[in-house]
Amino acid sequence: MTRTRASQLEGLDSGVIPVEPAKCSMQILIERVGQAALKRTVNRRQFPMTPAYAFTDYRSQGQTIPFVIVDIKSPPGPSKLSLFNLYVALSRSSGRETIRLLRDFEDQLFLQEHDSDLLDEDLRLDAMDRGTKTWWKALGRTRAGGAQTNA
Repeated sequence: MTRTRASQLEGLDSGVIPVEPAKCSMQILIERVGQAALKRTVNRRQFPMTPAYAFTDYRSQGQTIPFVIVDIKSPPGPSKLSLFNLYVALSRSSGRETIRLLRDFEDQLFLQEHDSDLLDEDLRLDAMDRGTKTWWKALGRTRAGGAQTNA
């Protein structure tokens, strides 16, 4: 963004680029049968924008997206990105050639501890899984060939 020709507006942060309309003029000649040709000037004004679609990492879970631009800068305010957010956001593309980072980010994001609530939930689910298996075995049930049978 350092090579942009867009003007910097007073009061905007560095790197914020205003969308300015592009202007173009052209001359056209309209030939008419049996009459003199008309010469007209056409002025075109358009906004140089590319349509895009954005959504959160939560919405993107389970999807593989052909081309991805990811913003992993920490959000303003007290909330922060977790390792889970980073994993989901960075693993949505099909490879290194199809993912781009929107801007710089803080390296500390990848050095943080896992969220203690998520770790507690993993432990709870693991204990529930072990308890279910123990209960199932106590009932005399086993898996044979993918089907459940009475032993």
